[in-house]
Amino acid sequence: MLEAPLQRMLFGLDDDHVILEPRSGQLLHPEALVAFERLSADAQMAGFDPLVVSGFRSFERQRTIWNNKVAGSRPVLDSAGEPLDMAQLSPEQAAFAILRWSALPGASRHHWGTDFDVVDAAAMPADYRLQLSPQEVADNGIFGPFHRWLDAQIAAGRSYGLFRPYAEDRGGVAPERWHLSYAPRARELQQLLTPERLRAQLQRCELALGDVVCGNIESIFQRFIRVPEECYPDNFDFP
Repeated sequence: MLEAPLQRMLFGLDDDHVILEPRSGQLLHPEALVAFERLSADAQMAGFDPLVVSGFRSFERQRTIWNNKVAGSRPVLDSAGEPLDMAQLSPEQAAFAILRWSALPGASRHHWGTDFDVVDAAAMPADYRLQLSPQEVADNGIFGPFHRWLDAQIAAGRSYGLFRPYAEDRGGVAPERWHLSYAPRARELQQLLTPERLRAQLQRCELALGDVVCGNIESIFQRFIRVPEECYPDNFDFP
């Protein structure tokens, strides 16, 4: 059994473990915030202006997103970012389609505050409508120059422990170049998140397609939740 405060942190049941990033108003784990501030200082010297657009996300917020996607009140996208017709999918296909772009409640790395989405505010016109789409972060996209710079920082171990857990398509979560994770704490929390613990948490709430999810929890965990150990960086300076 996990101690209650650790369980609440692991599943995003409260926000006691996160603090305010003042510019964006987003909540981050304190150590992730330090890493982001140091990375931001380097980025600004290179002509970029990193902005956090999504930090901590609670269990209930993630559950609402999930249930709305199952209900059809939020779009579910295919791998190319195009809307799917959910009526044409089996319950299992529907669950796996949602998982391509959206985490299960209780399994989102955003619960921990170690993970956040970032863009280059300097590249956005005043009236720009942010999408967080693959096109925006492609090399020729609006945020391409910032992410190429960030690629080099991560590769050189100069990103203060921040890395991209979804840098490539491993057959589960779609690549999210905008998603950064603070490796030291995220690695520890991932080790605590097991299929059994996640199933027990999900069985306590009203989750659309909950029976399908819990019945496939092992395969879902390996395909969509677990970030392989080799993806975590070891060659970096701690903040």
